[in-house]
Amino acid sequence: VQLQASGGGLVQVGGSLTLSCVASGSRFDTATMGWYRQTPGEEYELVATITSGGSIDVADPVKGRFAISRDNARNTVYLRMNNLKVEDTAVYYCNVRTPLLQSFWGQGTKVTVSS
Repeated sequence: VQLQASGGGLVQVGGSLTLSCVASGSRFDTATMGWYRQTPGEEYELVATITSGGSIDVADPVKGRFAISRDNARNTVYLRMNNLKVEDTAVYYCNVRTPLLQSFWGQGTKVTVSS
């Protein structure tokens, strides 16, 4: 199983980015897919998750600005990030968690928001 994340980069405050994560090596129609982020010295922080049924959980710091979606046909999860703030600067990781609680992580994509 491999997760390939992309879409990170440098953006100014107020800008937007869309992250993508493609999963390969298996089908993940029944899995929960999500995004986490990490800043140096900090723990992983949940950003958003989406279940196979489409239920969404979004962390309070990004609620109203970030949106998660998935395309099961493409084994892909997206994170649309709008109105980015300096405090959104982090490495963003995609995650897939199967019903058997197997957890897979992508390699991370860096997002830098400059003022």
